[in-house]
Amino acid sequence: MKTLYLILCLLGASVPLGLFLPWLGQHGLNFPLLIQQVWASPVAAFAWADVGVSALALLAFMAHDNKRRPVRHRGWVVAALCLIGQSLALPLYLWLREPVDSHGVDGGKGS
Repeated sequence: MKTLYLILCLLGASVPLGLFLPWLGQHGLNFPLLIQQVWASPVAAFAWADVGVSALALLAFMAHDNKRRPVRHRGWVVAALCLIGQSLALPLYLWLREPVDSHGVDGGKGS
């Protein structure tokens, strides 16, 4: 599963960035325009609302899960969530909570 989670991390970072970076190159850090385009149509608003609620659900799950199964480096997941989004943060968290594999690769499991 760790390999699958890593592949999903790569996709979760590259696909959104591949869509956002051209916009950023054309418009720069124009936050008013970004917010305007987020709410430009019901479909766009739906997608952003879904992402926002999913992000909150991931944060709540991480907080609850950490009590039972501590995961080191959770800060990287929060950074990924804020800088790229749910599509990277969720598979990264799942990768970090996987136990050490037979090759000694630590998935970030806490002690």
